[in-house]
Amino acid sequence: MSKEIFPVTTENVNSDICMDMLEQARDGVIIIDERNCIVFFNRAAQELWGYTQAEVMGRNVKCLVPMAYRGEHDSFIAHNRNTGINRIVGTSREITFESKSGDYVSAEMSISTALIGPDRKRYYMAFMKGVTEESHRKKLLDLQNTVFRSLSGDMLIQDVADLVCQGVEEFVPNSVAVLMLLTADRTLQILSGAGLPRRFATALENMTLTDADITALANDLDEASSVVWESYRSLGISLGLNECWASAIRAPNGRIAGILALYSRNKHEVAEWPRKIVAGAVPFCGVVIEQYEARQHISQLANYDPLTGFLNRSSLHRMLRSMISQPGDNHFAVLLLDLDRFRDINDALGHIQGDTFLKVIAERLKTLCRSNYIVSRSGGDDFVIVIPNATQDMAVDFTKTLIAAMQRPLDVAGNQLSASFSIGIATFPENGPDGESLISHAEMAMRLAKKEARGSYRLVSAIDSTEAQDRLVLSSALRESLSKGLLNLHYQPQIEARTGDIYGVEALARWNHPTLGTIFPSRFIAVAEETGQIEAIGRWSLEEACRQITRWEREGVHIPVVSVNLSAGHFHNRSLVPMIAGLLEKYGLAPERLTVEITESVMMEESDETMNALSHIRKLGVGLSMDDFGTGFSSLSRLTRLPLTEIKIDRSFIMNLDHDPNAQAVTTAVIGIGNRLGMTVVTEGVETEAQYDLLERLHCDVLQGYLFARPMSATDLAAWARQPRMLMPAMQRTDRA
Repeated sequence: MSKEIFPVTTENVNSDICMDMLEQARDGVIIIDERNCIVFFNRAAQELWGYTQAEVMGRNVKCLVPMAYRGEHDSFIAHNRNTGINRIVGTSREITFESKSGDYVSAEMSISTALIGPDRKRYYMAFMKGVTEESHRKKLLDLQNTVFRSLSGDMLIQDVADLVCQGVEEFVPNSVAVLMLLTADRTLQILSGAGLPRRFATALENMTLTDADITALANDLDEASSVVWESYRSLGISLGLNECWASAIRAPNGRIAGILALYSRNKHEVAEWPRKIVAGAVPFCGVVIEQYEARQHISQLANYDPLTGFLNRSSLHRMLRSMISQPGDNHFAVLLLDLDRFRDINDALGHIQGDTFLKVIAERLKTLCRSNYIVSRSGGDDFVIVIPNATQDMAVDFTKTLIAAMQRPLDVAGNQLSASFSIGIATFPENGPDGESLISHAEMAMRLAKKEARGSYRLVSAIDSTEAQDRLVLSSALRESLSKGLLNLHYQPQIEARTGDIYGVEALARWNHPTLGTIFPSRFIAVAEETGQIEAIGRWSLEEACRQITRWEREGVHIPVVSVNLSAGHFHNRSLVPMIAGLLEKYGLAPERLTVEITESVMMEESDETMNALSHIRKLGVGLSMDDFGTGFSSLSRLTRLPLTEIKIDRSFIMNLDHDPNAQAVTTAVIGIGNRLGMTVVTEGVETEAQYDLLERLHCDVLQGYLFARPMSATDLAAWARQPRMLMPAMQRTDRA
């Protein structure tokens, strides 16, 4: 194939043609000479900057550079001229500059350089391709995607907020972006704004928004500029801030959640581009605030008591560990406060008003404590106050002030109520090397105060410290014994009053430690409840009882039902009902072979969580027994609301049954109530035939006590069940009939 080649002459390509081509190029072209002065500025460049050729020709090129970089611009070019090291020559990058009208313009810039003329002078030529708003929207979308990826990972919300503000600042040179959260008390909390002058930040965070402010923001998000700028313009200008663009951030539920503000340090007015950037960033700023609030809520649930807002027990212990680990001569006081007669308040007003009472108490404590005090609600009606850098005398002075302040009546739903605390005081390092021992010692002192004079205080004594240390040793030994299976169950038979047949057995935990010896249940159960090990004992007891029923069946011994004691804490655990159902299935037991015994403290709670657990246990077919009925604060109305199958009369009523008319009256009433409600009535502590005769005449259903058998091991109980048993005369009459 032949090619046609035309000759190239000077007439075809000359300087005039080249200059015309550059003049008519669609991209902006700027050429500067060896003095950094503009020697060429085409029409496209004029359109980008808004300046005419006459306004820029011969001027230093820094007149086209953003104000923040003009002072150093000549040195940047000089460095290239002197070293030949090209950091921007031959590359392409996006820059943002200010037009004559004050608006921000973005363009993609590429720079070339050449040595021109006989003197070989270095000239620079920049090509500027204007970036469209669509490109800016794409960059905003990229920033949004980066934010979302960061939120889905492990990045801290503070770091994500910084990332947002840095990204916004890159769109608008010489600016400061600030992301603010609107708190529940209508103040502004700065999440990010590293470049904001401290005085201006303080002014913003000290402001409280009014109802009018909130309404204005809800009606027009751009009113945020009035809130965070107009009232502080003079202060801002004095600190180098000259303009502000801001928008409120609306949460999904419609409330105003925060404000995104962009402050400019430029002294001349800038047009609409920053406002568009702020508006474009607001949606994903809303997501950042939403995530921040969600994480704060989770942290609140994990670290704070939801009723009072005080630190919870685990957070308190973390604070104590931190205080103890501080170097130097560190000392502080721990006050454990137990509210006196709180159960009476609950009984009189109900649980809802009881919670209100606790909130009112908490508010009064807040007014008494200084800002550096640590306040915790560590239990139902227990509070802990930690006073930093306090001696014992300082702690006592504060305690006296607190006791006096509590004597003023409290208004709870229109009721004027009085309240008092029994208080125990421990100090570090005198009363313990760690937080657990300090709390334990303070609790011992509190119990002494409650025993001797409610509404008073006691200091930790040497005796208290020794007893608390013993409890810590016992707690550690109990934890080890549980893990090694050193606990065992004994079983006390329950006898049907009319026939003498075995009704069932009650499972009772026993502990014989290799070195500590036999520890009585009254001692180790109390320690287990205080240290949170009671749930582990309950789970172990349930499984061991179910396993033992199947062993007895294989040995030909039929025990109709086994009763297992559970404490109130078990019923807060959602896994309790599935665990019981799983045990019945695992050991192939009919549900009526198992009874769960609850204490009156469970009845007192009446929380939805507890009531649901009790209801589902009954739906399984497992029995429910109220243990030690009559010794606490039970009421007949509560009794009728619980799905009980039996009630157990406490042994304290039976001890004087044959000669105490009051004991007889109470026992008669309880048996009558149980019979009318269709519940089996079990009486504990039956030791004499006289007690049996009286209970039988009162139509008690089941008897348990030393008259029939003591608690015994599983092996001994199997042997006992195979032997003939002593029958009372009434039982014999029933047999003959």
